[in-house]
Amino acid sequence: YIARDSITSGLERLLSTGNWDIKRFRMQRKGMTQVVARLSFIGTLGHMTKICPQFEKSRKVSGPRALQPSQWGMLCPCDTPEGESCGLVKNLALMTHVTTDEEEGPIISLCYCLGVEDLELLSGEELHTPNSFLIILNGLILGKHRRPQSFATAMRKLRRAGKIGEFVSIFVNEKQQCVYIASDSGRVCRPLVIADKGVSRIKERHIKELKIAFYEGEAKVETTHIEIEPFTILGVCAGLIPYPHHNQSPRNTYQLGRLDTLIYLLVYPQRPLLTTLTIELVGYDKLGAGQNATVTVMSYSGYDIEDAIVMNKSSLDRGFGRCIVMKKLSAIYQKYENGTEDRIIRPQREGHDADRMQILDDDGLAAPGEIIRTDDIYINKESPVITSSRSSISPKGLPNSAYKPSRQVYMGPKGETAVVDRVALFSDKSNNKCFKFMIRHTRRPEVGDKFSSRHGQKGVCGTIIQQEDFPFSERGICPDLIMNPHGFPSRMTVGKMIELLGSKAGVSSGKFHYGSAFGEQSGHADRVEVISETLVKHGFSYNGKDFIYSGITGMPLQAYIFMGPIYYQKLKHMVLDKMHARGNGPRVMITRQPTEGRSKNGGLRVGEMERDCLIAYGTSMLIYERLMISSDPFEVQVCRKCGLLGYYNYKLKTGICSKCKNGENISSMKLPYACKLLFQDRVTFNDSVHCQQN
Repeated sequence: YIARDSITSGLERLLSTGNWDIKRFRMQRKGMTQVVARLSFIGTLGHMTKICPQFEKSRKVSGPRALQPSQWGMLCPCDTPEGESCGLVKNLALMTHVTTDEEEGPIISLCYCLGVEDLELLSGEELHTPNSFLIILNGLILGKHRRPQSFATAMRKLRRAGKIGEFVSIFVNEKQQCVYIASDSGRVCRPLVIADKGVSRIKERHIKELKIAFYEGEAKVETTHIEIEPFTILGVCAGLIPYPHHNQSPRNTYQLGRLDTLIYLLVYPQRPLLTTLTIELVGYDKLGAGQNATVTVMSYSGYDIEDAIVMNKSSLDRGFGRCIVMKKLSAIYQKYENGTEDRIIRPQREGHDADRMQILDDDGLAAPGEIIRTDDIYINKESPVITSSRSSISPKGLPNSAYKPSRQVYMGPKGETAVVDRVALFSDKSNNKCFKFMIRHTRRPEVGDKFSSRHGQKGVCGTIIQQEDFPFSERGICPDLIMNPHGFPSRMTVGKMIELLGSKAGVSSGKFHYGSAFGEQSGHADRVEVISETLVKHGFSYNGKDFIYSGITGMPLQAYIFMGPIYYQKLKHMVLDKMHARGNGPRVMITRQPTEGRSKNGGLRVGEMERDCLIAYGTSMLIYERLMISSDPFEVQVCRKCGLLGYYNYKLKTGICSKCKNGENISSMKLPYACKLLFQDRVTFNDSVHCQQN
């Protein structure tokens, strides 16, 4: 029973934390399991195809991070995170398949039927025949074959006829004089169209033999395989980007990557006007994660520098970029060793704290549909004061005086109103009753919220302007947002420009245009020339530019403006979750300095670099204020004779030196408490070293 419990608890710990620890064998591995990302539908799909190697992220070596030639078509060349795990965490390409184990018995029997000879039955002369090759299945030697090429051809014909598993791999290695057959699990493979031109497919060197053509028109006599579709070299997430082959490569990588435990829902999601085949294959068109925004590329108001976006207030009123944030709160109804348990009591309807309990039902839990504000109580719980197993409980139960309040309080952004979406009750593995509350908060875009197109062109909302002050086209179309043209030259995101043209043509003609990767030859990506013809046919300029009037003066602008729809996504980085300021607040016990971090209501740190700037400006009193008065000021008594710290005697109302035993040479001075702590630690350390030497 003890061993079984140990294994059970170990496996539970592995599944919950992802840490595989076996003390006996000194095994310590991290990340064996991961919590699947549920931020968005496509984020979940992308996480399912993620590959995380057991390699140290801290080592700055380029080899494992580089895109290797052998990974062509197997791993996505774009989808990898930024930062320390760049190139280490990879994603499978769209049509990649990871094999599972196949039964070896039938394959072994088939090999012997096709002329494989057991080594035990061969003489020494037969073993060393020049043209005979070793036949190896999953690392085990089955025997030798005198005609390895015909054996490999026969095996491949049987595989293609469906007589053996489609994922069984046959590889003839001329140099090692071996035929490798693999049917084990964990191999990465992908489908290709087989080209048979009557020429032997096995050459002297295997790598040169496997020549690949992109399209059937490019196939030559010596070609053995043809790609099904070139866009399949990209993964699930990278395939959503239209015209990625027209962008600078890092831009496609920046577009990817999102992870969080919260749920973010877009209120009015739309299908992209310019779509790709990958979007249709993975069902992204059924549940989009963005909106088609009418974008004007021009400089406006000065609030659009450094990729900032100027937004139309009327568009926001109509629901552009509006999202719902769902947060989960949980509480446990705990049972204790001595038989006592928590209790949930009826809320107070009048008196102290009654205003904080208005959202509670008579059962003491927050009611679904109620508006919840910061400092509101969402579960009116009490816990017993004594919980140890030594204390005995009377059969009648505990009196009210034996309970202490342990209410759960909602700590959300101040000034914002959220709603209790739903309440769920269930039990955990220890049979404790649990409560889960889903809190719903609807947010409209505000200054500082982050947006991005599908080409890694991310920027924050710089300002929100009334529609009557926005520029408008001669057709009366007013844009949803204005983007600064300086975002294009250095980023070289030509794909974004083609997306605008394609989306504009799509709106005009009433059909979806395509922009799949490398798809122009196969007809899966519309050419710019064809898009321009469509625009001209519907009365627009071939280059997507429009005649624009100023919303302030009503006069035409002196230049034609690039304008049309682009698919924009709202990102999870919102001002409401990051905004933080503090006057005074909690401090760390040891150093008496302010705490760190927004969640702990911490102070704003003036670091080394900020200090250097203040020194450069010569603001000595400001440095003094920030580094001491606003942080951890402390008054100490210092002996002028021995230089050690003394203490203040409140009875005698004078400072005393601990070493000199008098207060004649004591001076009081102010210094940071952390500095005083450092001095005392140093003195204590020196004293201990001195004692050891004695």
